[in-house]
Amino acid sequence: MGPLLKQIRESPLLWLLVAVPVVFAVAKLAPAAHTALFVLSVLAIVPLAGLLSHATEAVAARTGDATGGLLNATLGNLTELVIALAALRAGEHTLVKASIAGAIVTNTLFMLGASFLVGGLKHHLQEFNRAAARLQAGLLFLATIALLMPSAVAEVDSASSAAVTQQLSLGLAVLLIAGYGAGLLFSLGTHREIFSGAEAPLTEEGPWPIGLALATLAGVTVLVALVSEIFVGSVQKAAETFGMTPAFVGFIVVALVGGAAEMTAAFSGACTSSEHFAQIAA
Repeated sequence: MGPLLKQIRESPLLWLLVAVPVVFAVAKLAPAAHTALFVLSVLAIVPLAGLLSHATEAVAARTGDATGGLLNATLGNLTELVIALAALRAGEHTLVKASIAGAIVTNTLFMLGASFLVGGLKHHLQEFNRAAARLQAGLLFLATIALLMPSAVAEVDSASSAAVTQQLSLGLAVLLIAGYGAGLLFSLGTHREIFSGAEAPLTEEGPWPIGLALATLAGVTVLVALVSEIFVGSVQKAAETFGMTPAFVGFIVVALVGGAAEMTAAFSGACTSSEHFAQIAA
């Protein structure tokens, strides 16, 4: 626990972890205080996402930049995924759709561009793994086609029922998950040597013990799930109080708050020598 407590003391962002027990207490004592719960849940999710990023970096120090970057890209979206699942259970479909669109814009434009800027200010010359760039660009192209296809089919064939569009969307979702799994197998399994240019030695000592890092990942996942339930339960009333629509909350608030872990890791990787890790994380 020593390295974890030291990290919390040295990082002002993690001081916001005090909001985690506060939001649980307010949810228990004043469940009708939707505005306060909304603000407190946002303040609690941000440091939890940052803590998730630190734990992921500790695992990356043992496994190498490629594995760590892919791990961050997967777990970094965990916050948004949990919020989306909680919103779906609550029937907040507009919030989910807006959060997905906001995540795409945030990752492909803001986070990637800011990483280039931060890395350029730190390093005279930035390098990247061409094989990783081609792989990520190919997966992004497939995802773009999958997102556009249901709308294109509905536009061309207006007589197609909603059930057909839903079945098409479900099939494309399964194909995207399979494609992501194939990408992981390609980069971490069958062609690992292509992506090993920036790998760190496996014997390198990480900032945290591997057991502590994995335990932190598990604990933060549970806390994010619990706080997300409170966030979704209060978002509708709080949005009305602040004059925000569910679409705005999903596109802006959820995208920025949920992507805090990815942004932290990407900016940190851009500032250090781990260009490969920053690129994959972005």
